[in-house]
Amino acid sequence: MNKPKMTTEKGVPSNSRVLMLLGQLERLSRDAMLADAEIGRQITAKILHLIQTQEKTRKEIMSKGSSGMEVILATLENTQDLQTILNILYILNELLTVGGGRRVGVFVSKGGTGILLQLVLSGSKESPPSEELMLQLHSLLAKVGPKDRKFGVKARLNGALNVTVNLLKQNLQNHKLLLPCLQVLRVYSSNSVNAVTLGKNGVVELMFKIIGPYSKKNTSLLKVSLDTLGALVKSKTNARRVVDQAHVPVLLYIYQDWHRNDTRHRHMLIRKGILGCLKNITNIKLGRKAFIDADGMRILYNTSTECLPVRTLDPLINTSSLIMRKCFPKNRLPLPTIKSVFHHQLPHVPAGGPVAQLYNQPLGVDDVVDESDDNEDAETENDTENEEEEKDHHAGNDDIETDISKLRPKETHSRPFEELKIYERFFLELSEDFQGFNFDNPKSGVTATPAAPKSHRPIIVPTAQALPPKHPTAAPLQGECHLAKGEHPHPEASPPAPAATPAPVHPLDLDTINITKDQDGCCDHSQIQPHPGLEQELVQGLERVALEGAGPQGRAGGGGGVNRHNRQPPLLAARQGGGAEETLAEEEGGEGAVLEVPDTALLLPLHDPDLYVEMVKSTSSVPQYSEVAYPDYFGHVAPTFREHILERVYGVQSPLPPYRTKIFQDIERLIHPNDILDKVVYDLDIQSCPVIDDGESLKFNSQFESGNLRKAIQVRKFEYDLVLNSDINSNHYHQWFYFEVSGMRVGAPYRFNIINCEKSNSQFNYGMQVLMYSVQEAISGRPRWVRTGTDICYYKNHFSRSSIAAGGQKGKSYYTMTFSMTFNHKDDVCYFAYHYPYTYSTLKMHLQKLEALRTPQIYMRQDVLCETLGGNSCPLLTITAMPESTSNDQICQFRNRPLVFLSARVHPGETNASWVMKGTLEFLMGSSPLAQSLREAYIFKIVPMLNPDGVVNGNHRCSLSGEDLNRQWQSPSPELHPTIYHTKSLLQYLAAIQRAPLVFCDYHGHSRKKNVFMYGCSLKETVWQTNISATSCDLHEDLGYRTLPKILSQTAPAFSMASCSFVVERSKEATARVVVWREIGVQRSYTMESTLCGCDQGKYKGLQIGTRELEEMGAQFCVALLRLKRLTSPLELRNHAHLLDVESDLIETRCKVTSSPSTYVLEDEEHSFMEEVDYSAESGDEPDNDPDTADPHDNHHSDYNNHRDSLT
Repeated sequence: MNKPKMTTEKGVPSNSRVLMLLGQLERLSRDAMLADAEIGRQITAKILHLIQTQEKTRKEIMSKGSSGMEVILATLENTQDLQTILNILYILNELLTVGGGRRVGVFVSKGGTGILLQLVLSGSKESPPSEELMLQLHSLLAKVGPKDRKFGVKARLNGALNVTVNLLKQNLQNHKLLLPCLQVLRVYSSNSVNAVTLGKNGVVELMFKIIGPYSKKNTSLLKVSLDTLGALVKSKTNARRVVDQAHVPVLLYIYQDWHRNDTRHRHMLIRKGILGCLKNITNIKLGRKAFIDADGMRILYNTSTECLPVRTLDPLINTSSLIMRKCFPKNRLPLPTIKSVFHHQLPHVPAGGPVAQLYNQPLGVDDVVDESDDNEDAETENDTENEEEEKDHHAGNDDIETDISKLRPKETHSRPFEELKIYERFFLELSEDFQGFNFDNPKSGVTATPAAPKSHRPIIVPTAQALPPKHPTAAPLQGECHLAKGEHPHPEASPPAPAATPAPVHPLDLDTINITKDQDGCCDHSQIQPHPGLEQELVQGLERVALEGAGPQGRAGGGGGVNRHNRQPPLLAARQGGGAEETLAEEEGGEGAVLEVPDTALLLPLHDPDLYVEMVKSTSSVPQYSEVAYPDYFGHVAPTFREHILERVYGVQSPLPPYRTKIFQDIERLIHPNDILDKVVYDLDIQSCPVIDDGESLKFNSQFESGNLRKAIQVRKFEYDLVLNSDINSNHYHQWFYFEVSGMRVGAPYRFNIINCEKSNSQFNYGMQVLMYSVQEAISGRPRWVRTGTDICYYKNHFSRSSIAAGGQKGKSYYTMTFSMTFNHKDDVCYFAYHYPYTYSTLKMHLQKLEALRTPQIYMRQDVLCETLGGNSCPLLTITAMPESTSNDQICQFRNRPLVFLSARVHPGETNASWVMKGTLEFLMGSSPLAQSLREAYIFKIVPMLNPDGVVNGNHRCSLSGEDLNRQWQSPSPELHPTIYHTKSLLQYLAAIQRAPLVFCDYHGHSRKKNVFMYGCSLKETVWQTNISATSCDLHEDLGYRTLPKILSQTAPAFSMASCSFVVERSKEATARVVVWREIGVQRSYTMESTLCGCDQGKYKGLQIGTRELEEMGAQFCVALLRLKRLTSPLELRNHAHLLDVESDLIETRCKVTSSPSTYVLEDEEHSFMEEVDYSAESGDEPDNDPDTADPHDNHHSDYNNHRDSLT
């Protein structure tokens, strides 16, 4: 006979002994069908001996390309001799015990699983079955099963499932055989169908016969039994079976017993197995009830608390906290209704719209019940709480547009040109001939649309005081309010007080107040730190409200000053007088109120407190706000120090599941309810008196522009639950917050819990901090928002809303964002915000200041695009360069400049978009050569705030229509979505006259990603993400859409090209980006997203983003547009070569931007990605770009900083 041609690895002798034996075994199996059993036994025994004594023998059999495994399996399948079978099983056990998963994978791929299962079935037919055979077969199956994806199905179809169950029942006392049978059952149970079948066959009851209290014996058996039971009770049917048979208290008792006796923590896996069973059982409603009834919350809380000092027991603590969170009874929010506390009557309510659905909901809709056995995300909840993101990640392709026809620009315009001609008045620059224009005084020729009439409601000016005067002062008589020519009184003006009641404290109309800055109290604005003695002067100046000549009853607080220990800004009280004439005479005599504030004009060229108050007076809000917040009044000077992204704190955010310390404190509320104060200290639902002040608690306020805080509840001495208000005409969108706190104690550890957040994760879990503004710091010469807060985390809580209120989403839970804070100043007034606030009145102030800074070289026009539902005007800006003369060439060049269309702040809570827009506007209005070159290159049409109403009223996402305006671009309503309707009409008009913009960009903010990045639209990249077939003709497109993001990645330190996406999703088909691309035909149509947190790449890696970086991003966008112009029209810029040299130098000196992937947690707003957070990675930047050593005013940004200086 010829020797078998056994393929071996290089270097292994082909005539090795084991290969010779395998050759003999192969011939014996093929020729004689193992008729000679004795020879088979001898050969297999020799192979077994070689494998047991020589490691190289195993390698020869399992080497790549060797046919040894096929020979062994063929012999096992064909032989009938028990001893030969056992020898081969011994051989396989030796081979598969070492070598990792690769050897098992080879075994499975060769059909080994089916052969073993067949042997189990045939061996069971023997009477009695061979114990050793069953032992070896089940030992092998326990190794092989986890690597075979179809193992459970094969076992069920083969019949081996029942064999193993019967074997288990017959050998409960035979621990040697019991262990491998349990190991195989554990693998069987991972198949849901098998788990139900095993439950019906009584396997669940069998497990409880094996599981018992603490014992040092048979711990391996107990561990496997618990794992098997844990796999079985993933089935709801089996979980109900456990509950029905009252096994939940048994499991809790067993867990307590092991916890008490396992003092050296040697059996943590057994304790973890018991918790694993409880975790799966409590996935059903009956299981959660049984757990609560068995006092499970107290048991797990106490045992977990005792485990806290031992770091190795973290897995037990984490699993316990997950179970307790899940079983914490679901409650409704502590509100009368989750609908917004404010309501705005719409011109009409569409029958199928969200507002109609909201107000047609039945009574009791907010009541929360445990609605099903499906605990929300219970079976998929993972350590990072990214259930929704994981789901979105796996189903990401489902949202990608696959209809090629929808991925091409529309060929025809949807509206007739006659209908669009009315928008010609917004494009005067396209027909301007400048005849009769005085080039010596160009401002006289470019006029802005007059502002809307002012509202004459009383406005409360911020000072450092607190409570209003305690004694009454007289209300002004009729006719005391003086209207300017052409102005009209506000329809909601405060009515006179009823005669039967004392005259209320009434704020003086700011039209009659003279507010001046204290020139003696000003500091040297070139320095942030005040000089000695400045703080006292500023405090005194800020607090002085002079009401000269008034009697004792006419003075605020009874004197010339006001007690600074009070909280609220004082009402600037009107004096008691006989009529308008007397009042006017007193004012003319210099007896008006004087509020003195620090002058920050040199640091903030676009900020003026006096002007801000004037802007507030013409701003309309649904709650009719009459107060001005200190930060908006004083302004914000970006700090010069760097604010680093926080590292995750052990026990708070790490290890995962996070936040166990905070969660345990929440669970204490259920276990020790008598320790909870549950005292409401602020409630907007009580319109008459929202502030409940007993002198023992913090005082809150949010009744000012962009403010959002609905309710504050003191739960412990220094802990408060805070509830945010829904967007108006909505019952959700809770994320933006902005509120005032006062009455704090210095050094006390306060904890604030915002309990009705909605997103499933947040950058608060990845290093982001809240923002705080201290009035004491401001009057000390440091008016600024700073990142603050410790022990910050974001986690699912026990509050939820019903499926009806959640729009059909079952078990919609809320999330808590919690942070701790220690205050440094006595009698301080502090403000907290989600991000740097930027109000509508701030925008109006900035636009007016920018217009005042206009030079003769700048063409700037401000129009009112439309009026919003709330009665606020939506500004439209036109910015370009003035022509040098009225020559035909100059006028032709002026009219034919390409257009760039920019918009921002469609989502009110994304305040960073306004700061980026501010940087863009400042750059465009600057006097630098780059700015002039950019104005000469383009005509800019800018809508800086698409949703003024949402911004004013403190909404997070919607307008007063209760809808997300960035989902209305396909068919906007002129009545319900006027800003979107008219902005789209502007673009449609441009498309109709063949002047579609070269670039459209909508500025946004992103709450769950880091860095700044863009979303664009690409037919080709969208198709590549799907399985649809398309011809090369269908996929033809210009790659120019990538140019601008690529330029930004080279010039802007915060920008990340790796985070950009150009895929078009179905869920985004009504957004500005997609509609402008598809309907207007703008290839470069973008959404530019700016992080709310910080950067994980480039120069700013590891730093939280601030207003300086956001404004810089807006300026860098302008620089990128200039380079885009250079690339798209190089001949046009030939005459400006010196400017291009400057621009090139600017780009080349930028820090190198690494292409590391962006860290983010998914945003429901945009394209789905998911990456791991890693803050330990070293930066790939050059040493001078290290965040710890780099100068914040780096020379790399000298051009940008010089440009900013030019504004002053």
